[in-house]
Amino acid sequence: MAEQNSTRRVLLASLTGTAVEFYDFYIYATAASLVFGPLFFPASSSSAQLLAAYASFGLAFVARPLGAVVFGHFGDRVGRKSTLVASLLLMGGSTTLIAFLPTHAQVGWIAPLLLCVLRFGQGLGLGGEWGGAVLLAVENAPPGWKGRFGMVPQLGAPIGFILANGFFLILDLVLTPEQFMAWGWRIPFLASALLVGLGLWVRLKLHETPAFAAVLADGPPERAPFAAVLRDHWRPTLAGTCAVIACFAIYYLSTAFALGWGTTELGYARTDFLLVQLGAILFMGVGIVAAGWLSDVWDPRRVLIGGCLGGIVAGACLAPLLGSGSLVQVFVFLSLALLVMGFVYGPLGAWLPGLFPARVRYTGASAAFNVGGVLGGALTPIVAQGLAAEGGLWPVGLYMMAAAAISLVALAVAQKYGPDSRLSGPMK
Repeated sequence: MAEQNSTRRVLLASLTGTAVEFYDFYIYATAASLVFGPLFFPASSSSAQLLAAYASFGLAFVARPLGAVVFGHFGDRVGRKSTLVASLLLMGGSTTLIAFLPTHAQVGWIAPLLLCVLRFGQGLGLGGEWGGAVLLAVENAPPGWKGRFGMVPQLGAPIGFILANGFFLILDLVLTPEQFMAWGWRIPFLASALLVGLGLWVRLKLHETPAFAAVLADGPPERAPFAAVLRDHWRPTLAGTCAVIACFAIYYLSTAFALGWGTTELGYARTDFLLVQLGAILFMGVGIVAAGWLSDVWDPRRVLIGGCLGGIVAGACLAPLLGSGSLVQVFVFLSLALLVMGFVYGPLGAWLPGLFPARVRYTGASAAFNVGGVLGGALTPIVAQGLAAEGGLWPVGLYMMAAAAISLVALAVAQKYGPDSRLSGPMK
């Protein structure tokens, strides 16, 4: 029973962290789509305001690789547990402080500067969060269960999305537009402190993973993990980086871009579109669970390849369905795209850490995931907004297809990389 409780605690700790991560990230994405433009970036047009808000959104992606290197260094040298606690504190603290920011109308240029500083702090913390949460799960997984253990932290994405979107939806229903613009948008950021407190309570009770304990038993940890990754593991790092591009691009096209475009250019009511997204995100959860199970039946790389093929199909459906003028067809597209997102995201927890030995696994997996996030996520809302403004939704669909194709090629050539690519045995 004690061992079972320990397993539950490990999975809860990994799930809680990524749920907070996606909650924090998506309340920012939602606020950037809805209110940050006029509040922090006054400009001559609503489109220009939205682009400026999306630019601040992308700033965290720039910080994430730096956070991956910093937290990866300590995760591979000091341990997974303490590094995860530090990353959660930085990430959640930055999010909570956004709730107290003055607007441009109150303090001028200082307002967007402070917003960008805190957004950068979010990115630093996020850079160490995903890698540590995934390692916590898969390095504690019994043989044959790494796909299912690895998908548990991935479920934090739909949970965080539901919490964030549900919060904004409730506020939209109970507050007037003036109240929401004046102060209501701050409440979800303030609530992040409660989730961080829960995450800390769970994580402070954990012990180190067996894989890291084995590293210490074999000798001192790697002196400079990032240098070792660049020197000895740059090929799997490059393959892993390109393989995660699809999941970021599909996710932010289906959420941040779709919400901003749908509630401005397409004219849908904010409440209606939030409800549609809230329903569609359930398909992402289904995709993650199915992909985790299939990863143990086959292997994670094959499931990811199938997801990338699905991403190409979803990209081809983007323009005719999202631009159809029917919320039902919009729901069909978002459900398809987010189901595919589950298949290109869910198996990453089992596959990506398997490209690296335990001595540099935190650094290698975090660096690949977060650099891939820059390539696939940082510019996606900005580029998609520009493409749609100039050529409509068809170029945006091609953008999604191209991102899926890049990841597909990376996965095709990645089979020979990594000490434990099939994850059929212990992650030593």
